[in-house]
Amino acid sequence: MLTTGDFKKGLRVLVEGEPWTIEDYSVQTPSARGAATLVRTKLRHVVNGNLVERTFKSGEKFDEPDVAYRQIQFLYADSEACHFMDVESYEQFALAVDRLEDMVPWLTEGLALRSVVYNGSVAGVSLPQYVEAQVDMVGAGSRADTASGKNLKDATLTNGITVKVPLFIEPGEKVLVDPKTGEFVRRAR
Repeated sequence: MLTTGDFKKGLRVLVEGEPWTIEDYSVQTPSARGAATLVRTKLRHVVNGNLVERTFKSGEKFDEPDVAYRQIQFLYADSEACHFMDVESYEQFALAVDRLEDMVPWLTEGLALRSVVYNGSVAGVSLPQYVEAQVDMVGAGSRADTASGKNLKDATLTNGITVKVPLFIEPGEKVLVDPKTGEFVRRAR
């Protein structure tokens, strides 16, 4: 059993039967006599990634969820599901396309990911911090103020997503993109 005294960033707790990871927390001690000390938290749902704020009384008890992360590899997608393989056991599994929503355009054959395993079954996947993508087309850019380094142009990637890239990026180049924000990071090596 865990209590609010055990809270720290990254700790996973079971709240109302759902697995959460503590993103941030603070302890508030009220000045009134007899008032309970409160622990304010920002919690991220382990399976779907939702972020919520919750307040607990000091001393509340929580169970630890049965959550594990495993290395997986993306194999292919069809109209209904995306297919993955566990790197350690070589077991294959599929997740419905509608469960993965924003991740689908970033999935490329052979991409290494992490799966979230909750109570023995795969509950979701998480993309790496940066994803490699190939530039398909670039728009025209203005070279008037290149000294500031702020001049960007539109580039359409082979997955259909448009990102802002520096003027020196040309079609056919591979770039690293942050899939959460859709921002250019750097050229791929």
